[in-house]
Parts: sequence; structure tokens; C-alpha cells
Amino acid sequence: MEIDWNDLRYFLAVARNGRLTVAARWMGCDHATVSRRVTTLETALSSRLFERSPRGYSLTEAGERLLTYAEQIESAAAEMQSRIAGENLALSGAVRIGAPDGFGAFFLAPRIGDLMRRYPGLELQIVAMPRIFSLSKREADIAISVARPREGRLVSRKLTDYHLHLYAATDYLAAHPPIVSRADLSDHALIGYITDLIYAPELDYFDEVTDGRHVHLTSSNLIAQMRATQAGAGLCILPDFMAVEAANLVPVLADEIALTRTFWLIVHADLRDTVRVRTVADFIAERVAADRALFLSTAG
Repeated sequence: MEIDWNDLRYFLAVARNGRLTVAARWMGCDHATVSRRVTTLETALSSRLFERSPRGYSLTEAGERLLTYAEQIESAAAEMQSRIAGENLALSGAVRIGAPDGFGAFFLAPRIGDLMRRYPGLELQIVAMPRIFSLSKREADIAISVARPREGRLVSRKLTDYHLHLYAATDYLAAHPPIVSRADLSDHALIGYITDLIYAPELDYFDEVTDGRHVHLTSSNLIAQMRATQAGAGLCILPDFMAVEAANLVPVLADEIALTRTFWLIVHADLRDTVRVRTVADFIAERVAADRALFLSTAG
């Protein structure tokens, strides 16, 4: 049998999502169609491409080999469209952005509408989750990370440094003993990340600022930490660009406890010249540059 190249699109959807139902939503069809197209491709190649299990679909060795070729074909097709059909036609389709929860929800989401209005053919997906995104497995087309990648065929650029401080709600501070030095923190509840779920060492900063004191309330989600702090559950280290959104949060020991971290924008080398991906990446970089003062503001 000859390969129907469209079947590769269904193969990529399953490979990247792991489930037929999710792949079907991605492709805009029903899961039976996805299953049929994958089976047809397996028959044409005389190879089993996926292992099926209750947990979903995982690539076989043959599937892993095909993934490399399929992504090269996908990238070549996108480049062909952008070079021959022109940028306006090429600026359509889906671009998935993986970002930390704070950056994705507090900075990117309120600004992404400008890009949607500029290019209505784009389908933009913001995956705002506290995790590392695998661009080689196409979990995202663009990733925002607090760490620069050290290996893989990835292209990164620095977006900006950002500042963090220790914050508390004004009502909390009014109802608890005063804090004039780090030693006073022992009399207060602390809020932070669940230690064994911290996805990047850059976020493991409580030992650095509290001398290893016990953290009383933990969450894998930074927005949950912020909401608990707003409600008066304790003190939490937060990025200034998030805390500025909450009128009742104030910095504590701002001169003594101050951290700086960095946001990086990362794309896979195979997609860096794809017009829709490059356009979205440039938009994010431009908006961060325009609002850099928000990331580097001084708590107070």
C-alpha cells in the first residue's frame, strides 16, 4: 500500500497527545476516524506504531522512528507554505504555548487577544501548568521556562529577569506578631511548593530565604499559593508581576528577602522558522520587552 500523507497528521496527533479522544479534538473529528487513519498507516508500513493500553497510546520503536520523519515532513510542509503561499496564508493553524502557571495566567492570557485579532486564522492554546514541556514530543510548540535548556535540538532566548519577594495579606499582618527580621518568621505560617513536586530547581528557594524553616501549607500551583496568601493563610514568596495584581498583598522584609529568576522562550529547532510559530514567539518576546518594568518592579 502507498502511504497517504494525511495519515501522518493523525499519527502525529496521537503521538503528541497519547489518547484517541484528545487527538480527535485536536484534529476536529471523531476518535473512530483517528483510529482508522492510524490503522491504515500501520498497514501501509507493515509496522505496529503504538502500544495500546488503558492508559493510552505509547509509541513503539517503529513509531519513534516514524515520529522523526513525520515531524520533518510537517516542518517542510509548513516552510513550503510560508515561502510559496505567503505569510498571510501561512498564519493559520494551531500554536500551543506551554508556560508556568503564573506567567501563562497573569501575563500572557490578558495580552494574547491582541495577537488573535491581528491573525484570526491562528488557533492559540495556552497550557498554563507548573511543569517542564517536552518540545521534542510536541507537548508544546513554544515553551516558557525558568531554566535554559542544556541539551536537545532546542533554540532558546532570554525573555527577561523577574523579581520575587516575600508577601503577606494586610489583614494577616495586622493579626499576627510584627516581622522586623528573618528570625521573626519562626512565629508565622509559610506557604510554598510541595518539595517533591518542584519541577525546576530554580523554584526551590525557601531554604535560601528562611534557613530551612518548615513550610506549613504547600501546593504545586503558584496561583493556589497566591490565593491562600491573599486569604490570610500565611506568607509566600511570589513574583512581583503577580503580587501587583492583588491590592491586599504587601512585601515583607523587602530589602532583606529579594530573589531574581529568569524566563526563557524555547522552540524546537525544526519549528523555529515556521511562520506561525515564529510570529507567536516574536509577539511574546515583544510584549515582555514592552512590559519589562512589570517584571523588574521594586516591591513596596
